[in-house]
Amino acid sequence: MKRIMFLLMVVMSSVSGAQSEADKISTAQIIERANLASFYAGEDGRSDARMIIVDNKDNKQMRQFVILRKDLEEGGNQHFLVVFSRPSDVKDTVFLVHKKVDTDDDRWLYLPALDLEKRISASDNRTSFVGSDFYYEDVSGRNPSLDKHELLRQDDEYYYLKSTPKQADSVEFAYYTMKIDKLSFLPMLIEYFNTSDAAIRRVEVIEVSDVQGHPTVMKSKVSNLKTGGYTLMEFRRPAYDLGMDETVFTIRSLRNPPKSWLSGQ
Repeated sequence: MKRIMFLLMVVMSSVSGAQSEADKISTAQIIERANLASFYAGEDGRSDARMIIVDNKDNKQMRQFVILRKDLEEGGNQHFLVVFSRPSDVKDTVFLVHKKVDTDDDRWLYLPALDLEKRISASDNRTSFVGSDFYYEDVSGRNPSLDKHELLRQDDEYYYLKSTPKQADSVEFAYYTMKIDKLSFLPMLIEYFNTSDAAIRRVEVIEVSDVQGHPTVMKSKVSNLKTGGYTLMEFRRPAYDLGMDETVFTIRSLRNPPKSWLSGQ
């Protein structure tokens, strides 16, 4: 009995110590770890994905694609390539991102119907991504340095933060709040508010799985609270540390995407 009590005390002490360390973490560290958890799992990554776009009359559209990612440095510059396969009106549409930490990202969209490579300016980052409720900026993530972050409170499971854009006229929201899981550091709920403190947009995680030791979002939902529409995103067969080369993410891939990586072979 004494041994059991001793072991229980050790376990409780360890949990208490871990909780104490979690409570002491700074706001900057929370934001940094949330950014890493959301966008930097492994050195590269691949996943099949599907979006279901639903309007306020319950009309549905589907988008199916493959997303590839390569990190050039941990927490730093990255490359993303998104290649659409279904339906026919978006088939072979390609979205390429050269994400940069110290300056604006470079983003391109290839539209096969027009045989047009379109450069996406920074002012278009928060506009609809191929007709969905996701924004271009959602694909590769918003640079944390663009906002001022404040830890509002915390409980046993989550950190609750408020983030305010440093350049208010560059975005459609006044501020957003985040609910970040203390174990995975994934933001489980993000809500955007206008200047009247009314919620206008919501991003929520529906399902998380462990993939190669990385907590990975498998299902998420973005709701446009002004229109009543929403978009569901589902990821399938995610994988990390595949050894992708930087040549996969050149402008040439807009017209000639890497078939071997798209098939997952």
